[in-house]
Amino acid sequence: MNLIIRILLTAVAVVILAKFLPGVAVEGFTSAIIVAVVLGLLNIFIKPILVILTLPITVVTLGLFLLVINACIILLADKFIDGFAVDGFWIALLFSLLLSFLQSILFSLLKED
Repeated sequence: MNLIIRILLTAVAVVILAKFLPGVAVEGFTSAIIVAVVLGLLNIFIKPILVILTLPITVVTLGLFLLVINACIILLADKFIDGFAVDGFWIALLFSLLLSFLQSILFSLLKED
């Protein structure tokens, strides 16, 4: 049940960010749910491979290259999903930062004592 709530909260965050960021477009809430699921799957399967492959540059940049990897994951999700569009790399970078921030706020509401 917690996983479904997290997916729905991520979809809400995607819709909110699509309303405010000029370079991000989502067709509807169904597309936002698909974006949330695809982002979760990409973060599970593709992101660890990219992190391992780019470990030297990540160490040299003191971890800031992970932001580039997150933006690449967003752009990859853009290619997979028809109802989701991101205009460019910098918008994807800003979208990934704001999505992480919104997710941390929304997921903090789920914490149990």
